[in-house]
Amino acid sequence: MFDVEDYNYHLPVENIAQEPAVNRDESKLLVMGPEGDLADRMFGDIVGLLQPGDLLVVNDTKVFPARIKGYKETGGRVELFLLGYPLVKTTGSGESGPGLAEAVCLLKSSKRPKLGSRLLLGDNFTGEVLEYLESGKVRVALSFQGELESLLNTHGQVPLPPYIRRESGEEKSDRQRYQTVYAKEIGAVAAPTAGLHFTPELLSAIEKKGVLFANVTLHVGYGTFSPVRVEDIRDHDIHKEYIKIPDETAKLIDETKKGGGRVWAVGTTTARALEDAAGEDGRVREKEDWCRLYIYPGYKFKVVDNLITNFHLPKSSLLFLVSAMAGYTNVMAAYKHAVKHGYRFYSYGDAMAIVSKEGAGQ
Repeated sequence: MFDVEDYNYHLPVENIAQEPAVNRDESKLLVMGPEGDLADRMFGDIVGLLQPGDLLVVNDTKVFPARIKGYKETGGRVELFLLGYPLVKTTGSGESGPGLAEAVCLLKSSKRPKLGSRLLLGDNFTGEVLEYLESGKVRVALSFQGELESLLNTHGQVPLPPYIRRESGEEKSDRQRYQTVYAKEIGAVAAPTAGLHFTPELLSAIEKKGVLFANVTLHVGYGTFSPVRVEDIRDHDIHKEYIKIPDETAKLIDETKKGGGRVWAVGTTTARALEDAAGEDGRVREKEDWCRLYIYPGYKFKVVDNLITNFHLPKSSLLFLVSAMAGYTNVMAAYKHAVKHGYRFYSYGDAMAIVSKEGAGQ
């Protein structure tokens, strides 16, 4: 259970989703019960799994166009992948004012630019190479005119995961579909993909049923795609990600638990954030900090009762987390079932609902 190879599985390339479902809530949903029993459903059926008094917690992070293509002053092409939303140090007044920001990036170029090199990223938008860091990272100063968010939307591209391969690259629809309908807090370089299946209409139907909603923020970082390079998964150095747990969310969780309701986490990011904010007494408290929690089999969940999630890469830390929630044997059996029955995997793929705690009457 701790050998990384235990988390490997065969996935035919045709099972890797390259496009989202035509309609968000028309993805498949594999439902796993407390004993590992499986049922093939559609995502819209999630309404029937929820009960009045349950609490659905979502991650409201918003993906920003983190991939920027430009040129060196010498004419050579360069590509920056911003690893976090740039820290704006100074800005001018108004939309046309000057601005300065700093970002840590991955840099792709045929020849590495020298320190101090100027990068041409767009009209009134340039970069300067400040420092080369470890692991191929580079610190860059960004100079711009106007609003940084607007410039990134104009000159940047949606940072699709590396397993989504299209000859044309980003499609216009990715701007909308690689984003949850409730995304609000800008700062992620990857989407919290379990939330991609929800529509405003589906959320309304869930609310009408008497289910409560709460939000957390976890800005999904590039580290979510980092491979596990150790044989024993307990030796893995987990990536850190920024989280924010509002006081209102903490109170709703407390009220839900006291009232006998269940806490549903939408996505592994939400689950990780909630568990990180829980004290030894199991109570979630308001928090804004870096999350370094590493969840793998043997971990005892304090907050999350049930989990809605997509299907994850082999030998990934996200697969470890899911196995901690539902049991290693159950999860690997479910993945084998999903492959056999044509489920679509990864970011634009189908979903899984892990019902570890059944509601009254279920």
